[in-house]
Amino acid sequence: MTPSARVQAAIEILDKVIEAARRQGAPADRILADWARANRYAGSKDRRAIRELVYRAIRACGEVPRSGRAAMLRLAEDDTGIAFLFDGSQYGPPAIGEGEEPASGSIAPEWLEDRLIASGISEEDAEALLGRAPLDVRVNALKVDRSALELPIAAEELPVPNGLRLPSGTQVEQWPAYQEGLVEVQDAGSQTACLALAAQPGETIVDLCAGAGGKTLALAAAMGDSGTIIAADTDRGRLSRLAPRAERAGATIISEVLMNPGKELEALSEWHGNADAVLVDAPCSGTGTWRRNPESRWRLTPAELGKLVELQQRLLGIAARLVKPGGRITYITCSLLDEEGRAQVDAFLAANPQFTAQALDLPLGRAHGSGIRLTPHHDGTDGFFIASLSAA
Repeated sequence: MTPSARVQAAIEILDKVIEAARRQGAPADRILADWARANRYAGSKDRRAIRELVYRAIRACGEVPRSGRAAMLRLAEDDTGIAFLFDGSQYGPPAIGEGEEPASGSIAPEWLEDRLIASGISEEDAEALLGRAPLDVRVNALKVDRSALELPIAAEELPVPNGLRLPSGTQVEQWPAYQEGLVEVQDAGSQTACLALAAQPGETIVDLCAGAGGKTLALAAAMGDSGTIIAADTDRGRLSRLAPRAERAGATIISEVLMNPGKELEALSEWHGNADAVLVDAPCSGTGTWRRNPESRWRLTPAELGKLVELQQRLLGIAARLVKPGGRITYITCSLLDEEGRAQVDAFLAANPQFTAQALDLPLGRAHGSGIRLTPHHDGTDGFFIASLSAA
């Protein structure tokens, strides 16, 4: 493909990404994969170049662009090399018309930028949210020590005990170390959040929003595969991916519980007041993960955010029913909005005086309200809010 044809292909893909964002349709990654399958004439270099153009354009536009062409024109404003490729050639985009307006450039939609500012996110913090995420892995302590692990390439040791950082794009899944369960892909921020629970061998722990089990496996390793972990979720598809991952990791203490939305306490009745600790990795806006999913800025609405805040509040209430006296709740969101973090915990503590916030001594993060906050700018991780709540 010619460079101009790559730009035109990226424009057409962006049109689909924009439409999907407006209708809550398929994510950009899936749209790109579908395009690649339908256009097998495009070689690997073409696919990489087109993918790069698509994500650069997404990152460049804060508001949802009116079209893929407008998004690419926004990118062309800062890159004359791209502007030159609007050449009207056979497979390229038509020349830029006089007065043709590009999409607006910003960090996020205006209402969302206002929420970030109100949550104490600086301009540097906000800009870092749209950078490129590194590739972090967690060494599985059930099978190997970090110091003894041999990998095909050099890795940077991270402040978290079992964390390593690799060059972005490393095909870890193809390594024997991954296939043998010696390493799991997991952001250093997520690893830090697991440390906050301080899981101990022999404990009973409920992972209330386990998903596919990334944090569940980290907790099992921290417990030395001794005790009980209940991995609970309402998403059958995501939860079904945990068992093969646990087998590969050598984690045998995990039991899965599929819950019906709104009836979670019924499914977890056996553990009411019996859990030493409950991990609430709550569904959230994902503002801390824009480096990985930049088009999610276009999907979030104030109404959707309000629903997420209500769900988080309900999940904290469920966790309070599960934890035993003297037990603890670790509350996590991969969001930098205070209504999902600091304010959420403050409201819980006000409504549940039997709980107190505990100071966290973690290798990453800075104090924020009753918890800590991690940001890409300060910590090199995804954005997180983490709080530890102890029951009297």
